[in-house]
Amino acid sequence: FISMARFKAWLQQAPREHVEKIVSGVGGFLGILCVLGVSASIIGSSGLPLIVASMGASAVLLFAVPHGPLSQPWPLIGSHTLSAFIGVSVARSIHTPWLAGALAVGLAIVAMYYLDCIHPPGGATALTAVLGGADIHDLGFQFVLTPVLLNTLILLGTGVALNWFFPWRRYPASLQPHTKLKISDPAISHEHLSHALRQIGSFIDITEEDLA
Repeated sequence: FISMARFKAWLQQAPREHVEKIVSGVGGFLGILCVLGVSASIIGSSGLPLIVASMGASAVLLFAVPHGPLSQPWPLIGSHTLSAFIGVSVARSIHTPWLAGALAVGLAIVAMYYLDCIHPPGGATALTAVLGGADIHDLGFQFVLTPVLLNTLILLGTGVALNWFFPWRRYPASLQPHTKLKISDPAISHEHLSHALRQIGSFIDITEEDLA
């Protein structure tokens, strides 16, 4: 049987300072506030809940996990725009909603994998392009640029601007000062870590720096 202590450990995340939590919340508020305003002016109110839902999920990644591989600019922009394009294309080709929606998400996952831009909310964007209703369908491929690409740029800009004021939250992660990796076990080299990551075969949300 699983002990209560181990069960609680599974439920708990790493502790965070109160400032970190508040900054993340403020970032999410500002980013989505701008996204709501822009999206409402483009697609009206009927399709707004679906398109903003995927951006809300992205906001959690950008502002709560700013250094995570899934939160970086290319995964953010690439996943949403690719998924939107795939969703629109599938919706125009297949007129059975449940089949088109499932196919759009599946193709979006494959595209994100091959183009190295895995970002889970992108799947919601693909689904929105199919099931978002007449207002979104009427936009056609314009949906890819406005509101999807525009919304991702708004979130990206908000993330860069807000995190700039907090040295421990540099975004993108490439702005974080780099230090030489220190590996405690002299028998483990960087080549070993790189080889281990390549051998895993499936995507994991971790980098060589994290392992070291």
